[in-house]
Amino acid sequence: MGFRKGVFSFFVALLVVAVLSVASFAKPIVIKFSHVVAVDTPKGAAANYFAKIVKERTNGRVIVKVYPNAMLYGDRAAVEALQMGAIQMACPATAKFTGWLPELQLFDLPFLFKDYKHLHAVMDGPVGKKILNLFRRKGMLGLAYWDNGFKVLSNNKHPIVLPKDCKGLKFRIMSSKVLEAQFKALGASPQVLPFSEVYSALEQGVVDGCENPWSNLYTKKFYEVAPYTTETYHGYLGYVLITNAQFWDGLPKDLQKILAGCVKDATAYERKMAQKLTKKQRALVIKNPKVKFVELTPAQREIWRKKLVKIYPDFYKAIGKKLIDEAIAEGKGL
Repeated sequence: MGFRKGVFSFFVALLVVAVLSVASFAKPIVIKFSHVVAVDTPKGAAANYFAKIVKERTNGRVIVKVYPNAMLYGDRAAVEALQMGAIQMACPATAKFTGWLPELQLFDLPFLFKDYKHLHAVMDGPVGKKILNLFRRKGMLGLAYWDNGFKVLSNNKHPIVLPKDCKGLKFRIMSSKVLEAQFKALGASPQVLPFSEVYSALEQGVVDGCENPWSNLYTKKFYEVAPYTTETYHGYLGYVLITNAQFWDGLPKDLQKILAGCVKDATAYERKMAQKLTKKQRALVIKNPKVKFVELTPAQREIWRKKLVKIYPDFYKAIGKKLIDEAIAEGKGL
């Protein structure tokens, strides 16, 4: 019996060694994560943080390779590449999806969110989850919402204080019917351009101005070619972290659970980073001698709000009036 027991233990040990050896030589699952912004933006920093914790928590079974600054694709091309499986993760601006997921135009509506608390209540509540589930229509999985921040206006013609000051100016926008309607309501001319072309377009006079959160304004140095900067906070710019649904569904259940936890923690990290960098980069832009800064009074912001919320009814059908009303209701009592 002792001999048999010894032989059995020996073979069990061999089997364990063999399994461990196979595991150690198995190729890791690689997630290519493409985005268009700089590494020192909230999204750029969070993408790198996500890659770090994924490697740690999966013991190297999953490796996230991050490609910033549109090294692989612009936002629109990244969505197509993700659908085809050329990349496994992307985090485009919400406006990039509005052509075929019109409900996402909710996040482009001007003056919809009172503050970050209201915004995150919508994102993390029934409204946000309902919208994330819609990505399955297109073979994708919506994982989370990442912040950039509330937007300011920059231009190279003159100071902007009231809505009428935008009349006749050409503003760069992302491809979004809401953003187009927003600038038309201000008497301005909206021009759709890729993010990578904004600086040169401002420099060459193709457009006169743009709207951006402070992080984009600072990291891309738009203030150099559009020094008149007005803190309107008229709208929000954020992102949706997405993956290929077939890729995600094909992962082992234990890895899905680990990655979902990493997404949750990276999202919390990203949102804190967004607010931290916004405060820091706002101060850096304002103190730059080239910048002509306008800070609106509450009364002036109310004039902007009343002017721009008039476009809401134009999108009741596309977005859904009920969805808009639910998002507004989330802010009551906060």
